[in-house]
Amino acid sequence: MTVDRILPTEEAYELLDLTRELADGELAQAGDFERRGQFPREIIRTLGRAGLLGLPYPEADGGAGQPYEVYLQVLEILAGRWLAVAEAVSVHTLACYPVYAYGTERQRKLLPDMLGGDLLGAYALSEPQGGSDAAALTTRATHDGAGWVVNGTKAWITHAGHADFYNVFARTGGPGAGGISCLLADAGTPGLHPQKPERTMGLRSSAPAQLVFEDMRLDGDRLIGAENGGFRIAMEALDAGRLGIGACAVGLAQAAVDFAAAYAKEREQFGKPIASFQGIGFMLADMATQVSAARALVLAAARLKDAGRPFSIEAAKAKLFATDVAMKVTTDAVQILGGYGYTGDYPAERWFREAKVLQIVEGTNQIQRLVISRSLTRPA
Repeated sequence: MTVDRILPTEEAYELLDLTRELADGELAQAGDFERRGQFPREIIRTLGRAGLLGLPYPEADGGAGQPYEVYLQVLEILAGRWLAVAEAVSVHTLACYPVYAYGTERQRKLLPDMLGGDLLGAYALSEPQGGSDAAALTTRATHDGAGWVVNGTKAWITHAGHADFYNVFARTGGPGAGGISCLLADAGTPGLHPQKPERTMGLRSSAPAQLVFEDMRLDGDRLIGAENGGFRIAMEALDAGRLGIGACAVGLAQAAVDFAAAYAKEREQFGKPIASFQGIGFMLADMATQVSAARALVLAAARLKDAGRPFSIEAAKAKLFATDVAMKVTTDAVQILGGYGYTGDYPAERWFREAKVLQIVEGTNQIQRLVISRSLTRPA
């Protein structure tokens, strides 16, 4: 389904048309890749050559100079065809942020290759014992005269083993958020060991994995931003990344609505299409309304970001609501398909499995509720 929206420029409309064309052609193999658990690296390169991996970054740095409002609609289209690819684009966009916003002149020379998709990025923040409590991370980077020596373990890292560069958040100072720095590591760095992919419920073509650092040595110029200033970088990137996950949730949910509605019009029981029964019709109406509301919330937060206004709390609301909607809508889609919805012959069961992870990644929805509630109750 194509949802009409008012976009900033004619170029934006053309970009969305290009995205639909690419998605309908390049992403048609989603089911096969998911069954094989095969990472779609060449497909992501194709999207990069089409300019879709650096959309919200300035053209001067190798990006496309598009508003976040437009970028998120691109993610929505991709997610409606293949969530793993849309999430890959979202995570890569997130991974480019530290170098773009805080990188040295030398580091920023990498931006054209990053934003053009020649270099795929990963974001190494979470750890086995510290997902939601990121400020408690224990991976440590110590001075070694000319540079840094990194030891520790990261967990749930998207693109682990596939990425060309990693943003590694490590403790360089004392406890808490004030002792964390951000370091840039190339994939081939000795001492960086991606582990076996996790056996995940969904997103099997892009399963996360742990990263183990064993005396990984990095030159001193691999520090991004100020020493002990990495936590701020991490949180700024995640604010924008949550909008990306919200857009992915909207795209997944829209695909489920469209498929369930088409099925309900064709499937007959008691001599007529099941869409004609009020029980099914009302479910579809609620599903469609929830998706529209989620989309509006995501794009409203994006407009705040594009205007340079505070958007962190609105991003938390958008991520929370959109991903909860995706879980509810995909559950209802399986129900409308009945027994067929529970089989791998139809995509509804895959969407159902994939929706769950969106409530977890880039800050669980419980964390989003905590962020929102604190904003409402903090002293004036």
